[in-house]
Amino acid sequence: MKRLSWALMAIWTLTAHPAFTQAPDALSIIKKADDKLRGETSNGTMKMTIVRPSWSREITMKSWSKGTDYSLILITGPARDKGAAFLKREKEIWNWQPTIDRTIKLPPSMMMQSWMGSDFTNDDLVRESSIVRDYTHELLGAETVNGHTCHKIQLTPKEDAPVVWGKVLVWIDQKEYMQMKTEFFDEDDYLVNTMLGKAVKKLDGKMLPSIMEVIPAEEEGHKTIIEYIDLAFDKPIKESFFSIQNMKRVR
Repeated sequence: MKRLSWALMAIWTLTAHPAFTQAPDALSIIKKADDKLRGETSNGTMKMTIVRPSWSREITMKSWSKGTDYSLILITGPARDKGAAFLKREKEIWNWQPTIDRTIKLPPSMMMQSWMGSDFTNDDLVRESSIVRDYTHELLGAETVNGHTCHKIQLTPKEDAPVVWGKVLVWIDQKEYMQMKTEFFDEDDYLVNTMLGKAVKKLDGKMLPSIMEVIPAEEEGHKTIIEYIDLAFDKPIKESFFSIQNMKRVR
């Protein structure tokens, strides 16, 4: 019995050692990071700054989301864009333009188009595709990004998934599961955009980058910055909030 006890203790010691513990898999890392950013629900206010070589402009907005199927973005400024709204409801994406009193349903072919003249696409803002569901995931190793030790993961789109990228590389902080850097490649494996997470701080109790910066690879002097002014998670929002009727009247 004594020999058996020592043997069991030795086995426990070896398997408890970090070298023998099971490393996290790529899918679980991606899911944890995605869940942290979304929550069950989220709502907040943001400022987007579009920077070009000879000019810049700011757009302010409010956003609401529920899971992966529902999101609503309301433009609050400047005056010429105020009241415009974008709605995702399950598989449908809608745009309300109060200046022309028109509601437009966005087809999948518009997902790669610029959103509000920025370096973000329609897909970036309403997330038609899911980084969890629509890609396969491969853990490539670890790298440091702005002082954060990160998992480096490659995302490859699944066949027939509603995905506009050829592949995506993402760096996720190992401790807080924050998305610190993302590189988007086209189908010919050329880098299109780099997105950087900056100014990490607590947003409703969660450590997250408060600034997301997108830099096009082949357009010098171009970038778009989104700053989260405030962000709240897991407050009840009914599915009925995400309706075409409410998109027109929400404030």
